[in-house]
Formats: sequence, structure tokens, C-alpha cells
Amino acid sequence: MSKKAKGIALVVLVGFVALVYWAVSTVPKPPEKIIDEPSRHMTYDNNTISEEKNGKRIWELKAGHMDVDMESQDATLTDIEGHFYEKDGRILTVTAKTGKYTAKTHDIDIEGDVVIESSDGARLTSDALHWTSSNEKLAAVGNATAAKDDMRATGDAIESTDGFGKIKIIGHAHLEKGVQGEATAQ
Repeated sequence: MSKKAKGIALVVLVGFVALVYWAVSTVPKPPEKIIDEPSRHMTYDNNTISEEKNGKRIWELKAGHMDVDMESQDATLTDIEGHFYEKDGRILTVTAKTGKYTAKTHDIDIEGDVVIESSDGARLTSDALHWTSSNEKLAAVGNATAAKDDMRATGDAIESTDGFGKIKIIGHAHLEKGVQGEATAQ
């Protein structure tokens, strides 16, 4: 083979290698597969959640809309109507705009125009209501006002472990006797 033929063969070989390299390097990558993961949330309308202890219902909350995280079982609620059932037979009726149920602790946090009415005539309003399951404590927090008969109590928070039969007023506590009227929404 002559030098000229070897040169042409080398140029053709280099050209071929360059062409193969170019062809391989410019091939578009296939699109990544998008895997639709199933939603980790379930939504319900007009659904109820509740808790029982020793066969007795402790509370139940009905929500106009509910979103439940399937892993944690935590629930976000809107348009809430519910009941807390006291050991002495009284029933507390609760309404609020939004809330959250934490499945791990069984705690409830609701807020937005919270109104609580007891079957014995007491009425309580607040910005938020917290139920702590471990000690069965209800805490009305933020602009809390409780009224029954001719008594009215106000404070930053009002707590109770017996459905507001006996209360503890926290922060800016004020108690009035001989007042007509009931607690009003803030």
C-alpha cells in the first residue's frame, strides 16, 4: 500500500470514528418515565371521625370536607360540627371553621369562630379549641369567653378537664357575676 493510500485510509478511518462518536453523543436521551404515584391523601365530604375509650364515645367531629393523610392518618377538617361527651352525661356541641386531628396522639386543634354549647346551658367562644387526649383537657384559646346563667368569664385561655364544668382562666382573667347575656363569638 502506498503512502498516499495509507493517508487516505487513515483520514477515512478518523472520519468514520468521528462520525460514530458524533452519532452516539448526539442521540437524544429517552424521556424519563413519569410514574404517577397514587395520592397519599383521601378526601371525604360530610364524614365523621370519633374516639372511644372503654366502649364509650369520647368525642365525634363531622366535617363538611376532610383530607386524610394515608400514611400518618392525620386529618384536616373544614366546616366542623362535633360533640364531646362528658362522664357526667353532659354533651358539648362544638362548631368551627377548620381543624386538624393528629392520629398519633389523638389530639384535636380547631379554629375559626369556635362556639361551644353545653347541654347544661353554658356557652363558650374562642379563636381556637385544643383537645389533648392524654389528659382529656379542653383549652379554649384566644379571646376566650365563657358564660352560664348570670356569670361570665373572659381570658386569653380557658382550660378544663371536665367539659368546662370547672374552668381555669389564664391570662387577663376576668370574672363577672350578675351579667345577663351569653358568650358571643369574637
